Amino acid sequence: MPNVLTSKKKAARRAKPKKESQFLAREPVATYSAVNGAPSTLLDIGHERSCTCKPTHINCLTAKEWMKSQLGVWEFYYEKRDIRDKELHPATFPISMAKKVIGLFTHKGELVLDPFVGSGTTLVAARDLDRNAIGFDLQKQYIKLCQSRLEQSDLFNSSHQFAVQDDARNIPQHLKEESVSLIFTSPPYANLLNRKRKNKSRRGDQRKNGQYLKVEQYSQDERDLGTLEIDTYSEAMGEIYRNLLPLLKPKAHCVINVPDMWWENKRITIHISLVEALRKVGYELRNIIVWDRRNIVNAIGIFGWPSNYITMGVTFEYLLDFWKPPRVDS
Repeated sequence: MPNVLTSKKKAARRAKPKKESQFLAREPVATYSAVNGAPSTLLDIGHERSCTCKPTHINCLTAKEWMKSQLGVWEFYYEKRDIRDKELHPATFPISMAKKVIGLFTHKGELVLDPFVGSGTTLVAARDLDRNAIGFDLQKQYIKLCQSRLEQSDLFNSSHQFAVQDDARNIPQHLKEESVSLIFTSPPYANLLNRKRKNKSRRGDQRKNGQYLKVEQYSQDERDLGTLEIDTYSEAMGEIYRNLLPLLKPKAHCVINVPDMWWENKRITIHISLVEALRKVGYELRNIIVWDRRNIVNAIGIFGWPSNYITMGVTFEYLLDFWKPPRVDS
């Protein structure tokens, strides 16, 4: 077992319900750290369904809920628990988005993996939906942030959520093959954040805010994918996901949230690079969903006028939905 970064807090006191069967005990989140990337024993975390859905169902949704998810353009809203402070984490997504993806591709009790867990939003959403979840990140500060967001226990759930400080390349050391029902993450976007922020998309009077000229990259660790240019980044992502594929159950999904970016007046199509990289290592692309961000973006300035038409990248991102192809009978 990896070394424990912070000791487990005492299990939350059991409530005294009228009907004892209504409540399930749950331990608080634990955080672990691998020792210098050395091989470690597998982490003990649940991954089997705890619902009563039919075996052929891919989720616990009703037909009405399913229909709402058929649209290819999704919109989300932030809530009070969401992290919007760029000082805490420079690139976050709403809990509501993680809950929609997790609810669409898993059942209660199954295991969700976030290989670049960052601020821990995937873990929060998994706890809300009673899914087991595990997230990995290089940075100790983000592991601590995950822990702080999961301190409050939920006595109605039997699932567990863990945050592990380790390189995503080492994840196969921690999990059993065919134990994961969903991989969901928003990874580093190549070297998008590894440059001084110019805020060109903001209105002139709001351009020089607290982020102006800051380099918001997570770290300069050589293992950090956010330090890599697009070709090297794509190769590294392909290799990481090649090693994650055996962890997925057959027909289990893998969803990646990613934008494109502009660099020196050229569009860098990160989403296309990732589609090609994952196809090469055995994933099958199933859907491309557009995250419409217009409802959460404001104070947009004019960009490119009058001679260079450029779409505003901050107004939309992609959700790339892959799956592990089903086994072919011999």
